[in-house]
Amino acid sequence: MKRQKSLLIIIAFCLFTTLVYAEKSPRERYIDKYKEIAIIEMNRTGIPASITLAQGLLESGNGESILATKANNHFGIKCHDWTGPSIEIDDDRKDECFRKYKDPYQSYEDHSDFLTTRSRYAFLFKLKSTDYKGWAKGLKRAGYATHPRYAHMLIDIIEEEELFLFDTNSRRRNYAYSETSKSEKGNGDLDLRLEVANGVHFIKVIKGDTFYNLEKKMGVSRAKLLKYNELPRNYVLSIDQILYLHKKKGKAARGYNFHLVKAGETLYDIAQKYCVKIKKIRKFNAFSTRHEVSVGDRVYLRKR
Repeated sequence: MKRQKSLLIIIAFCLFTTLVYAEKSPRERYIDKYKEIAIIEMNRTGIPASITLAQGLLESGNGESILATKANNHFGIKCHDWTGPSIEIDDDRKDECFRKYKDPYQSYEDHSDFLTTRSRYAFLFKLKSTDYKGWAKGLKRAGYATHPRYAHMLIDIIEEEELFLFDTNSRRRNYAYSETSKSEKGNGDLDLRLEVANGVHFIKVIKGDTFYNLEKKMGVSRAKLLKYNELPRNYVLSIDQILYLHKKKGKAARGYNFHLVKAGETLYDIAQKYCVKIKKIRKFNAFSTRHEVSVGDRVYLRKR
């Protein structure tokens, strides 16, 4: 009898859960399903989770468009220089080529990479992650979509669904920001100091910065900061140097094919400027480990 009663309770709970989920709107179901990957991508690249979710909702028709269901493409990204699988769908023109992904999560990752590696979107990464209005208007200005009200549609979705809440809470959790005052921090507001190069966050070192207090404020260990920035174990920070918070890339962003060496620049300076690993730059240019660059040299930042 007890077993039957327990079984009935379980069945009732399952039915209740199913009904509650069924009562949610397509938008709410979409947000529940993809909010975590949007937050992960924000923490990886700096693109606000609210913007990513709003674009996903709008471009994919809440995940129900032909492009989303047949190609897992949630952001309407066309083939461009894509070498992976594709699908042809009528859009602005007949039989336009769109990227095809193995799952929606790959689409989310590619969306982030698409924005971080194209120079026309670079100005967006100077905005705060909480400035969803600036991001929405910037995406329209950069030509992401042709609809004249594209920015307003994104903003409406974000405000109607309160997606901006994901930007604040997740960002604070990721970088372990404290609620102390500026005077207590002693090294400035790290959130305002964050910049992006080649899709990777960095800060410029200011007076008072040490590996110890940066590790405490950002949650990135000294060992990782040294590794990410290709620095020796006993290194001491210097003012105005670039300090990356994640791994550098294997090549420069699209459009930055080479760099002309200026007076006083070293190969390391160039690697930091474009957020590219030194060993990759050496490989692109067939440099030995002892090679020193000279003024006027052309240093390639991508494979020729």
